[in-house]
Parts: sequence; C-alpha cells; structure tokens
Amino acid sequence: MFGKLFGRDAERPAADPYALAVPRRKNGVYPLRALGDTRVLALVEAADAGEWEAVKEALAPFDLGRDHQVLGELAVLDGVQDWIGRAVEEDKEHRATALLISGARHISWGWEARTTARAVHVTQEQWRVFHERLHIAEEQLLEAAELRPEWVTPWRQLLTSGRGMSLGPAVNETRFDAGLRRDPLDLDIHTEWLSQLQPRWGGEPGQALEFARKAFAAAPDGHRLGCVVAMAYVEEWVESDDSDCLQQPRIRTELREAAERSILHHAYERGLGWQGDYNMFAMALSLAGSSKASNVFRELDGAFTEWPWTFMADPQKAYARFRKAF
Repeated sequence: MFGKLFGRDAERPAADPYALAVPRRKNGVYPLRALGDTRVLALVEAADAGEWEAVKEALAPFDLGRDHQVLGELAVLDGVQDWIGRAVEEDKEHRATALLISGARHISWGWEARTTARAVHVTQEQWRVFHERLHIAEEQLLEAAELRPEWVTPWRQLLTSGRGMSLGPAVNETRFDAGLRRDPLDLDIHTEWLSQLQPRWGGEPGQALEFARKAFAAAPDGHRLGCVVAMAYVEEWVESDDSDCLQQPRIRTELREAAERSILHHAYERGLGWQGDYNMFAMALSLAGSSKASNVFRELDGAFTEWPWTFMADPQKAYARFRKAF
C-alpha cells in the first residue's frame, strides 16, 4: 500500500543472495567490484589465475552470448591474453566461448595500446599495435558469431572494433542490424551505436539524440533502454566546449521523464550490474543540474562504476562531488 502511495522509493528490492559485501567507503563512495556479485568475482578470480576449467565452471550461471557486462569484466582483465589462446586452440567444445573472450580482450588490449589520446597524439607504433590487436579480435569474433549465430555479444564487440579500424558506415550498419536482429532492445548494442553517431566518429550533430529518443520510445515502461537517452546527453556534453550545455529546463525535464519511465519505474528489474544503469543517469542528471539526481544517488548508496564517469578527469572524485551536491 505504501509503495502505491509514495512511489518507487518506498519499495525496497529483495536482498540479493549473491551480493558482494560493501567494502570500506571513502567519502561514502566505493568502486563496484565484479558487478557487485560473488559469482562474477569467482569468474574474475579464475580468469586472473589463468585457470580455464575454473573459468568455464564459473560461467555456468551466465549466458556470455548475452551478458555484455560479464564479458566486459573479462575483457578488461590484464593477463587474459596470455592464456586464452590455448583455450581457443585446445578446447574444441567450448571454442566459441574462448573466441568470444579472446576477441573482447584483444579489443580492450588494443585500446590500452592506443590510449585515449586524440588521434594526432598517437604514435605510429601505438597505431600499429592497436590495429594488430583489433585485427585478431575481428577474426575471432566473426568466427564466434558464425559458431553461435544466436549470440548478440560478438556483434556489440564488432561494432567497437569496426569503429576503431575505420571500416566505414556500411560495415558498421550491417553489424548494428545483426545485433538488433538478435535483441531489438539490447542496451549495449544501442549505446555502442550511439558512440558511432557522434561527430568525432563521423556523425552529425543531433543525430545520436534523435536515435536515442526513437529507440527508447519503442521500449516498454521500466526497460533499461532509457539509459540510451541519458548517454546521448552525456555524449553531447563530451562533444561540447560548454561545460554547462545541459543546464537547460527542457533537458532536465526530458532526463527526469526518461529516468521515471526506466530505472525509477516500478517495472524496472535490477538485474546483474544494475548499478551501471543508475550511474549513467546519475551523471546525465547531475550535468543537467536536475534534482532527480538525488533519487538516483540515494538508490546507488555510494556504488560507483567507472563508466560513464571516465569522460571526466578524475572519475570517482567527480562522482563523489556530484553525489554530495545533490
């Protein structure tokens, strides 16, 4: 009854039996580790130890063909590239899974070599290593997609590598369409395409926001695809020279309504890594100066995810600053 009277904030989600214990906080903030899940932590630890059999066992609760965030935990783990190649060659039964992990890791490893510097500041050697690793990723991901045609995660990764290798609109649009055929409402496919539409990658101003609005309009109430609207505005802020460009009443209204129809809606399901969805809205609402950010930060209770705060010079400090402001 009270939930109906007072809305979403009166409803508390059931305790998660796999939730990691919250670590000691700094200024009330803590980085979310392993998606805040004990099962993901076991997977990460197995991969960090290079134990393929243990990795396969730890993957049992997940669908790596759809769980982008779980795959992402492996993709950013340094050292995976040292042993995953053996699994690709030796484990025929699980070759597709090994190819997917290796391909995702080579993309992340490639960007580590390139760094986030502007293209003009990337050295010739950095470009060579970057393209070498992305080329390996392309071959492995395309084979994984062929072996498991129902998987959506390879196509999201191929969008990233295609953009990095400048394969052109036709190739990337084909990959985007392939991802949507497998899941028309997949958030990661949409946010990856959102990046492709940015002016710095050849898109037109306003194109990404139009795409985000259209995509979310087709989603049911309570769907996490509302995050694509939040990210469209974060990307606009990144592209702009005006740090206050989102401080407009119409933008605050649109972001508030998007949050209320997605992550703050009673139908929203807090799946694995839900804190990432909330962090996207937390940053967008904060940049717009919306008081609704306080609702989002309250639900996060200090849980910080690197994305999308990596667009800021000191991500965790920026999160803490905005959290305190609201």
